[in-house]
Amino acid sequence: MRTKAMALLLVMVWLAGCDDKPEEEKGFAGLADDAAHYAQVTPGKAFLFPLDHGAHNDFRIEWWYITANLKDADGQSFGVQWTLFRNALPRSNSGPQDNHGWNNRNLWMGHAAVTSEGDHYAAERYARGGVGQAGVTLAPLSAWIDDWSLNSHASVEDPLADMQLEARGAQFSYRLHLKSSKPLVLQGQQGFSQKSEQGQASYYYSQPFFEADGSIEIDGKTYQVSGPAWLDREWSSQPLTQNQTGWDWFSLHLKDGAQVMLYRMRQRHDDPYLTGTWINADGSTEMLNAEDIALEPEDTTDVQGRDMPTRWSVKIPGKGIDVTVEALNAQAWMNLQIPYWEGPVQVSGSQEGVGYLEMTGY
Repeated sequence: MRTKAMALLLVMVWLAGCDDKPEEEKGFAGLADDAAHYAQVTPGKAFLFPLDHGAHNDFRIEWWYITANLKDADGQSFGVQWTLFRNALPRSNSGPQDNHGWNNRNLWMGHAAVTSEGDHYAAERYARGGVGQAGVTLAPLSAWIDDWSLNSHASVEDPLADMQLEARGAQFSYRLHLKSSKPLVLQGQQGFSQKSEQGQASYYYSQPFFEADGSIEIDGKTYQVSGPAWLDREWSSQPLTQNQTGWDWFSLHLKDGAQVMLYRMRQRHDDPYLTGTWINADGSTEMLNAEDIALEPEDTTDVQGRDMPTRWSVKIPGKGIDVTVEALNAQAWMNLQIPYWEGPVQVSGSQEGVGYLEMTGY
């Protein structure tokens, strides 16, 4: 899950020109609202690539999301985030839909950020669909909003093998080359990623094996960098329950070549809903259930007046994992229209590694 889904539902209402006072939110950020006019997520989907790299316009929410853990020649660590979100306005349940020009029912938002040990900068963009300002196309695969873009330079059949990523804000920019030869990963149960005991879910796959290289600029200084990167693709129409208040999401690159995705969905009246995926170095996967994982905050930091858990204990006994996951920069606050915490983390203990952490609802 992503904080940006929350931002889309709230901010894009404004972009659509809604002047009425919004109704009180039902559950977290409206993500538990009825989605009867949208397509539903059900188990057993047969993913089709490269088609599923594109937009799924019958669903309410989806995103194309990349994080990268980078180092320069001097060993300095950096993090990069790039995300494009599509949110669908309500659709009629009768008759054909006109998606041309300003009748297009898609709204788009982009988030980009760069993090170092001492700095964290973030920016955002907004667009309506159908007028060329933002969108996703296939053959070749291209996702963009204004001059922020993720473009494939590979074959149509395997577009993620060779990608170019770029974005800029007032105090930063980056341009990265992403390559991978390993298979995609279907999260959850063959891509059906359950979010609650009640069955809310998304379709979710990743490419956690990207290797990135290129340049980043922070406050006018340019760094040549390289390191691992992670792509997430997720779409849904009603992913959460009214009981869920926020989430803590981890993507970890371990030194031995394994990757780990974990999330803890916090709930008002119950224990957190906890799940994840263990990804072996060859790309094969094992689903992790709550009983397989121990995920607890170890220390907190005051971030913009919020008490944020910026150091965590992560244990996966069945895999011999007993590690501490700590923020590279505890002040990685995304001070955007809808604020949240997201930044690179470092892994130490039974294994070393790097990764990303997102925390919402605090």
